[in-house]
Amino acid sequence: MENQLTIATQPQFHRLKIAKKRQLTKNAFALELEVPQDLKSQYQFQAGQYVTLKYHFYEREVQNDYSFISAPFENKIQLAIKINGENSSTDFLFKNYNIGDEISVSEPSGRFFIPSRPNEKRTILAFASGIGITPVISHIKNILHEEPFARIFLFYGNKSYEEIVLRNELESLQKENAGRFQVYYFLSQEPVRDRLFQGRLDEKKISLIINQILHLDDEDEESTIWDSTDKVLICGPGEMIKSVANACYSHGIPKKNIHFELFEAFNDDIYPTEKEFPLIENVNVKIKFNHIEKDGIILKNNERKILQQLLDLGYKLPYSCKSGICGSCLCYLKDGKVDMTEDEYLTENEKAQGKILPCVSIAMSKNVSLDFDLH
Repeated sequence: MENQLTIATQPQFHRLKIAKKRQLTKNAFALELEVPQDLKSQYQFQAGQYVTLKYHFYEREVQNDYSFISAPFENKIQLAIKINGENSSTDFLFKNYNIGDEISVSEPSGRFFIPSRPNEKRTILAFASGIGITPVISHIKNILHEEPFARIFLFYGNKSYEEIVLRNELESLQKENAGRFQVYYFLSQEPVRDRLFQGRLDEKKISLIINQILHLDDEDEESTIWDSTDKVLICGPGEMIKSVANACYSHGIPKKNIHFELFEAFNDDIYPTEKEFPLIENVNVKIKFNHIEKDGIILKNNERKILQQLLDLGYKLPYSCKSGICGSCLCYLKDGKVDMTEDEYLTENEKAQGKILPCVSIAMSKNVSLDFDLH
């Protein structure tokens, strides 16, 4: 029998009208949403954020997250959506929602953003796969607009040339920002003349990119483009993120400069655990969630992350990625000690407040108390 703990507090939704709709590829389309004047402040967003669309799919209600493909300075909400096969909820959305229809849209969420540095000369690398281009193109637009001294290199993987989402927009941006923005396409299921661009983006491909594309720097003859990299942005499937992030890290990019957004459930750690922890058996856990308290929960030991063990025991707690990326499981550590194997999601202020991510937390004390009621 499952331990019943209700779902976390829902984000605030508003009914917005569809202003524009266009098909991007055979498996993707774009929507532009009209925001009434009295809701403008609620829909201010940062590049890299997303909204949740809520709608009825036959007999059930579905909620799916979609990243902005527009940049904040454009003052519009544009989303790109992948059609996940015939008769899927996204196929239903594409076929049944048209210009003039209203749909429930959450206020913006997400932390896949980086601070703007308008006075700095810096190099930013972006890696995207498939529909993972959506938050990345928002970043690219914003950086090119806000940072006149920045340059961006995008490495974008797809199955075939015809499936490259937002290809026209990317190529227009490249023409308009010659010398500041370059895009390279990688195809996994279509022959390519140059074998460098054949295949998936993975650790081996990153090494080739570093040696063959990011080696010479025309702006600094004593350095390479890779050496000048300030930030790395990654978005795509979990395995792609894991592979690319580890490749960047192993080639010298600090973890704090590698930012990623996950579009699907992913149960593995992005980076391998580099620490060894003393064994603690029979860890006593107390939970508070939606004003309900559960005490006396016993975890066998601390060899696995706290969240996964609680989920295995049947406790319905909020989560999405289980990798420290999305922040869905954010809670307060009210008592006890934990060690987070990854904590890049949290701000220093949140850490000081005692907030943790149990999905990447190892129990370091016999008793642990977690409070999921953040508000």
